[in-house]
Amino acid sequence: MKKHYLAATLAVTLTCALLSGCGSASTSTGAAASTAAAGTSAAAAGTSAAATAASSGAAASGQLTVIKVAASPTPHAEILAHVKDQLKAEGYDLQVTEFEDYVQPNEVVESGEFDANYFQHQPYLDSFNEEKGTHIVSVGKIHYEPMGIYPGTKKSLDDVADGDSIAVPNDTTNEARALLLLQDNGLIKLKDGAGLTATVNDIAENTHNLKIVEVEAAQVSHQLDSVAYAVMNGNYAKEAGFSVAKDAIKYEGQDSEAAKTYVNIVAVKQGNETNPGIVALVAALKSDDTKKWINDNYDGAVIAYDGE
Repeated sequence: MKKHYLAATLAVTLTCALLSGCGSASTSTGAAASTAAAGTSAAAAGTSAAATAASSGAAASGQLTVIKVAASPTPHAEILAHVKDQLKAEGYDLQVTEFEDYVQPNEVVESGEFDANYFQHQPYLDSFNEEKGTHIVSVGKIHYEPMGIYPGTKKSLDDVADGDSIAVPNDTTNEARALLLLQDNGLIKLKDGAGLTATVNDIAENTHNLKIVEVEAAQVSHQLDSVAYAVMNGNYAKEAGFSVAKDAIKYEGQDSEAAKTYVNIVAVKQGNETNPGIVALVAALKSDDTKKWINDNYDGAVIAYDGE
């Protein structure tokens, strides 16, 4: 919730996308309610009961059943490490391999070399499947990494004045998320339907005549001395010395369009959604214990997702 782009273009563009949900972001629409996402809901429903039955069978055999997962190092592999002991107690040996890129984790799941991956959000997965012809589906929504509004020369949105400047990332997805966050907090109003493809050209109302300063995502924090506010990804905010939980004036909530769309998921090859080990893995990642661990350990930069 800690989390990312046609061959070269997909790798570059979609890597940005992944890192937004994870940190930067992809050019995508809010197509999270795809067929794959429908599979997520079906697999997630009744997870606890299914996981209990699955783990009982594995434990009864006296041998650990291996679950191989491909993951990004942070926060994905860290979160997986947290549930390793729980899964061992249920009869599973969780083996996590870290990948620095955003192509191989899907390829090794498609090939069957790995059982699952945990590194991406639904728009990236949809684009990857379309481009590569793969058959990978989501089975669980685990966390999201919120964008926030941070103080520049002003510390409160109550102090906003006509002509104030606000720095936002200039890549398509992150800019849209930033504009939606500004809209959610009453600073601007976007055209109907702009959503996660919004640009400054979609601003329909701007009562304070705010100046939207578009800069590369990693450079937003360097504008703080010259703008009233800045909208940043959590990872860049942390690099700038901010605590997401304590310093963000406002950030994306669980019910925001961005959180619902860019929630990071566990994914498997189609047909393996109800594999007992996968059901147990998702149950562990969505347990109250894991949600608390995520929320306690990432200072708001990674938030456990409460939705299905």
